[in-house]
Amino acid sequence: MPKVVNLTRARKAVSRAKKTLEATENAAKYGRSKADKRLAATKTDKEARQLDQHRLERDD
Repeated sequence: MPKVVNLTRARKAVSRAKKTLEATENAAKYGRSKADKRLAATKTDKEARQLDQHRLERDD
């Protein structure tokens, strides 16, 4: 005789598994470590400073 299964719990378990899988895929696709984010931010700041240093001032 088959085991009796609570359908609500089964649906919730399937939903949780699906969300976990989706979260894992999104983390692999979009996720970056804190160090990567910090490196990108410092690189962007450095490039902006260098660009501003080469800017010509106009005397109007």
